[in-house]
Amino acid sequence: MKEHLKLIVATLPETPGVYQYYNKKGDLLYIGKAKNLKRRVSSYFNKVHDSNRTNVLVKNIDAIKTINVNTEYDALLLENNLIKEHQPRYNILLKDGKTYPWICIKNERFPRIMSTRQVIKDGSEYFGPYSSIRTMKILMGLIKDLYQIRTCAYDLSVKNIANHKYKVCLEYHIGNCQGPCEGYQAEEDYNLQIKAIRNLLKGEFNDAKSYLQDKMLAYAQDLAFEKAQIVKEKLDLLVHYQAKSTIVSPFISNVDVFSITSDEEYAYVNFLKIHHGSIIQSYTEEWKKKLDEPDEELLLRAIIEFTERFQLTSHEIYVPFELDIEIPGKKITVPKIGEKRHIIDLSLKNTRIFRLEQLKQTKILDPDRHTNRIMQQMKTDLRLPNEPRHIEGFDNSNIQGTNAVSACVVFKDGKPSKKDYRIFNVKTVEGPNDFATMEEVIYRRYSRVLEEGETLPQLILIDGGKGQLSAALKSIDQLGLRGKVSVIGIAKRLEELYYPNDPYPLYLDKNSETLKVLQQVRDESHRFGITRHRAKRSKQAFNSELENIPGVGEKTIKELLTHFKSVQKIKSASLLALTEVVGPSRAEKIKAYFSDEKNSIG
Repeated sequence: MKEHLKLIVATLPETPGVYQYYNKKGDLLYIGKAKNLKRRVSSYFNKVHDSNRTNVLVKNIDAIKTINVNTEYDALLLENNLIKEHQPRYNILLKDGKTYPWICIKNERFPRIMSTRQVIKDGSEYFGPYSSIRTMKILMGLIKDLYQIRTCAYDLSVKNIANHKYKVCLEYHIGNCQGPCEGYQAEEDYNLQIKAIRNLLKGEFNDAKSYLQDKMLAYAQDLAFEKAQIVKEKLDLLVHYQAKSTIVSPFISNVDVFSITSDEEYAYVNFLKIHHGSIIQSYTEEWKKKLDEPDEELLLRAIIEFTERFQLTSHEIYVPFELDIEIPGKKITVPKIGEKRHIIDLSLKNTRIFRLEQLKQTKILDPDRHTNRIMQQMKTDLRLPNEPRHIEGFDNSNIQGTNAVSACVVFKDGKPSKKDYRIFNVKTVEGPNDFATMEEVIYRRYSRVLEEGETLPQLILIDGGKGQLSAALKSIDQLGLRGKVSVIGIAKRLEELYYPNDPYPLYLDKNSETLKVLQQVRDESHRFGITRHRAKRSKQAFNSELENIPGVGEKTIKELLTHFKSVQKIKSASLLALTEVVGPSRAEKIKAYFSDEKNSIG
């Protein structure tokens, strides 16, 4: 730590607050919040961090400024606002949400209902914002179908209506408006519709249904059956819309749900708003990490950000894990079982599906980012010192010890590099000894790599458990490569991973991308080895049969197989055809041999 920073850190208070880091040029690098300013800021300087980005940040800090507040929650709010205002280089960039659409009930006599992207503090009511424009349009369409709300911008004051300042328009004549501009509709009746719309936007359907049912019955009692039928159709439309809403539990009302899924580079946060047992709002967002922020910190930030952006007023929050903070006026619940846990699982499912969609798009649009992310994830998951950009996988193939071969496949940046594949014919091992075969092949492969000055892989993957791994490590140690290259064994039965000097295997999530890459390396080495093993067996079978013919040597066998392609075709070839390839003398011997063989079988 620089000397002038030591003094600043030593005198920091042990109270909640926000800290800001600046470089020599005075550029704001990072804004953070702390429950204990002194302890939090000190933690940046008293150790080497796992993240290179954090180490670079610390190296560039030249000035520290702090703001003291009363509580950690106040610090979180202040941090959120300052990040949005200054957008520091090392902070996650937060969206301000100003471009999201809202549904507005205007603050005026005979209020209009409209969609808008601009929130004006004039007493009007705003519902949303809606992350899906399609959802908002469905709601606006439903409101238009259900209720007769004016669309004009007239000033419908008592004086203007009494003076007959306005005339009804086309909307009145086609039945979309009841003509309040000429006094054809009472303000009380109009406001009943507005109340129903307000409840509908809040996810409360009962009042809207009651309003329509009362109206339908009133028309029916007056024998206005056509009008009653029109209202009935609207009621059916509302019931159908409510049925399509995701019902999670009729016993859970007015709750906000937050969850997070993350990898090395990005976090995916989801928000669900539940009202009267139904999900009435859902939103998922991708955040790029800057300093390997933990999920707890990111989820807290999401709660503050979404609460502000979506103007959330619920008094209870569901989250997937404990948060070390108190939020005034809100109860934080971590469901473990039952319907509440089901809601958390549903929210987490949203984050995972969203993540998969983003990854698929990234793989197509930005393959380099996709590769870099997988390499970083593999480094973390496998506890490797370096990203496994170069992986070599080994698998042995033999049947009862015959024609033994060992395959070496090479993956670069998570993809097969087939031009670098190698096959080893086992030389020193007699019989089916998988361990000795692995020891021989590993030694041959990397002794040659060292001799020729080639680049060592970051990871060697051995197909097998502890035995195969131990055999490979004997050669690795003999070549002095322990510590220079990582070696892992992968067993087939449970896909467990074995490490040197570790009696306990590592189990990865069956759906993890890291395991999928390792499985691909293992399966490819098996496929390549089996293919070459079969070819060697077939070739030996061909050669052994031809070698039994007196006077036919290796050169003649090669000429025959090159021309006829198989032993069967050689057997069925005419004397003339054989003569053209190997001459009359050998042709007669071959023909006589297969003729005698046929007679003996007969």
